[in-house]
Amino acid sequence: VLRAGHRRLDAAPRRLRVARHAFTVAEADALLPHVRGVFRRIDAYREAARRRVDRLAVLDVLWGERVRETGHPDHGEFRAAHRGLTRIRHRLERLVDRGLTERGLRLPGGGLEHGLIDFPTTLDGRWIYLCWHKDEPAVQHWHELRGGFVGRRPLTPDVGARLALPSDPARDDDRDLEG
Repeated sequence: VLRAGHRRLDAAPRRLRVARHAFTVAEADALLPHVRGVFRRIDAYREAARRRVDRLAVLDVLWGERVRETGHPDHGEFRAAHRGLTRIRHRLERLVDRGLTERGLRLPGGGLEHGLIDFPTTLDGRWIYLCWHKDEPAVQHWHELRGGFVGRRPLTPDVGARLALPSDPARDDDRDLEG
């Protein structure tokens, strides 16, 4: 887990309120090229952050708290690494907001680290998530709102035919998606 100061870099980003859309499997699959690109950028940011965290760890082993002192010879490097982590965190948050959240997608806990995305949709009068992992060729699983990755179920043709129906009453009330 990468940390910048006291904030985890893989912590869930702040939540934006966006209009909810009940995704069909075809709509979710059509977004996958974009989502894969976002995850490639996320992975690059995480690697850049890891390098800075590693450098800070070396400075800590060498100098301990003394490196924080303004007159210390490695203080500039220490400050640059911290500023770099802050910039990466802000860019990562902006990327997640613009590339995923604003499109109505959900990044679950561990989503940054493991490459997971949830697409909200409806099934039989309730909201659920279509679940995708970055190593999968297409959206092939779903889970209940509180089910998470461990609650994934295969997306069968029967379930697929009942997803995101315009007549589904859940589409009128998306409060369950707030948690």
